[in-house]
Amino acid sequence: MSDTPVKQQSTAAFYGQAVASFAVAMTATAIGIFRLNADAWVRAFLAIAVLYLVTSAFTLAKVIRDRQEAGQIVSRVDQARLEKLLAEHDPFEKL
Repeated sequence: MSDTPVKQQSTAAFYGQAVASFAVAMTATAIGIFRLNADAWVRAFLAIAVLYLVTSAFTLAKVIRDRQEAGQIVSRVDQARLEKLLAEHDPFEKL
């Protein structure tokens, strides 16, 4: 049976870059909404819309990741079953 890990780890640099990118994007969006020349209710609506977009993007990413991990686990179980069958099979056994 293969010993390849199911869970793949990302590097610390990739994690840091993703966090920094998210922080910069949220800060820029917040500053843009705050400095927008519009009524307070328009700015509030845009802020709520951005927060909703962020939470739904996180949820979508989590669902996609969970589905991919479940597919990898099923694939590993199928691989283990096949390897067990092949290990137990004797081609010279009389039928």
